[in-house]
Amino acid sequence: MTQQSFLADKLRSGTPVITAWTLLSAPMVPELLARAGYEAVTLDVQHGMFDFETTVESLAAIALGGAHRIARIPVGDNALAGRFVDMGAECIIAPMINSKKEAEEFARAIKYPPVGERSWSPFRAAMLSGQTSDQYLKNANSQTLSLAMIETQDAIDALDDILSVPELDGVFVGPSDLSLSLSKGTALDPNGVGTATICADIARRTRAAGKIAGIFCLNAEKVEEGINQGFQLLSHGIDTIFLDHAARAALKEVEAVVASPKTPGVSY
Repeated sequence: MTQQSFLADKLRSGTPVITAWTLLSAPMVPELLARAGYEAVTLDVQHGMFDFETTVESLAAIALGGAHRIARIPVGDNALAGRFVDMGAECIIAPMINSKKEAEEFARAIKYPPVGERSWSPFRAAMLSGQTSDQYLKNANSQTLSLAMIETQDAIDALDDILSVPELDGVFVGPSDLSLSLSKGTALDPNGVGTATICADIARRTRAAGKIAGIFCLNAEKVEEGINQGFQLLSHGIDTIFLDHAARAALKEVEAVVASPKTPGVSY
């Protein structure tokens, strides 16, 4: 059995990893993103169309495409986090973590004793990671990443406490919800200067605590900014937006042809 590379090792080395983000539950979509060259693909089970079955199929499809496997769970669903790592997710992102207690409960759900409370049944995870069950047990706690989303004022206020949780591997910033929280619901400004300043501080504090810092990016400029701020895991590219933009571009090309047709030749 050939052992594969692991997302945890890449991120802890400081190498930036770009992940695609997918909402559509057809497994071929994340596989195509993986085959396109993304190092990682994130399945958004919180806001996307995934159920358990399509998540399991999509994790396998990402592995088939040669990329690392990440899933974002619904708010507070730590039991589902445990099921996803059993099915091969290398990293779980948990939204709306606002306290040390919430961070502890989440992180412990995907770590084996004595670090956590994860139950044993990782046969699909071991298979997708190219390990025997014994190898997986030895490596799982260090290779399976727990990232708590920081996206509210409460989370910022509790950040040092959240980062003090030893079972937690890092944080993942959601700039859209963060900007809504900071403005008390009056403004959505994920790309604004004020939001960027706070994101940079989160990255600095996270790295100082020896943890992994991740962030959701809406364009290539924000990816560059995030890398400069010290983020190691950065999302860029959403499947629904890709499809929408590609469809509009293709239709625009056809409309131009239809609007100015060439006079057909006449043959006898």
